Amino acid sequence: MSVLWITDERFLDHDTGRSHPERPARLSAVIDGVQQAGLADALVPTEPRLATDAELLAVHDPAVLDSVRRVAQDGGGRLDPDTVLSAESETAARLAAGAGLAAIECLDGGEADAAFCAVRPPGHHATPARSMGFCMFNSAAVCAQALADRGERVLVVDYDAHHGNGTQDVFWEDNRVMFVSWHQYPLYPGTGGLLERGEGAGAGTTINLPMPAGATGDAYRQGWDDAVLPAVEEFDPGWLVLSAGFDAHRADPLTSLGLAAGDFADLTSAIIDVVPPGRRVAFLEGGYDLDALADCAGAAVAVLAGVTWRPEAATGGGPGAEVAAAAAALLP
Repeated sequence: MSVLWITDERFLDHDTGRSHPERPARLSAVIDGVQQAGLADALVPTEPRLATDAELLAVHDPAVLDSVRRVAQDGGGRLDPDTVLSAESETAARLAAGAGLAAIECLDGGEADAAFCAVRPPGHHATPARSMGFCMFNSAAVCAQALADRGERVLVVDYDAHHGNGTQDVFWEDNRVMFVSWHQYPLYPGTGGLLERGEGAGAGTTINLPMPAGATGDAYRQGWDDAVLPAVEEFDPGWLVLSAGFDAHRADPLTSLGLAAGDFADLTSAIIDVVPPGRRVAFLEGGYDLDALADCAGAAVAVLAGVTWRPEAATGGGPGAEVAAAAAALLP
């Protein structure tokens, strides 16, 4: 199995300032983790491309693009208390959004079995109307929108510890895209309750698994088996877009969940199995302990490459089984 490895040194130029958790060292940690997993022979180095205005406007209001451009051209600043830009940040964010589009083009051409977009800034909090939560443009949503607009049925799965509110908002009424999210609840941004299921044509195509603090991998796996997989099989996606945030790791400084690298290997393995090889695109989202980020990213990319690499065992015994049961009870 081969994996498009899509990254660019310009992602390091997105400078969030001293002490900001979403820092350039995160990308270096991901690269280190993949190297430690011994995946060099499986990776196909691939360049991202800049997302165009039209591609971003398929997801975001013009005001979002205007705000990012204005602050970057002014030399940097804040879009909100958490979202810091430098002069180079607009380029980095456009490359992050364009990485998924480059992945689609290469996978369509049969160049690999999957893609991992090692990008920053993350994207899943960016809504149609605003940038927020370290995110400027919603890279995963731009990718899924492009696929849906050409007639694909797309599954977007987000296992970042923070709810992907932006992605949910983009596809809230869209029955071409199913959005599934595990996340610590309540935690920033405060969305992602169990009863948030989509509306209109998209009713039932949003599935949230709001996990309690301390939840371990066995509860995540039960949620997939009991509450998510039956709905996914009914939806019958042709493509997968994975928001691969690793801040649900027990060492992460911003969260209080209990996962380990082995859990991300298990989850990634189960998730990718629902679509054929050649239709799997993953994006780096969160993860703020550098050692944990390296281990988890290495384990997840190894799964995409068909390789087993588990620097930590999977976890169990924590809370969260009740969430799986409650979510399963909402299935038709």
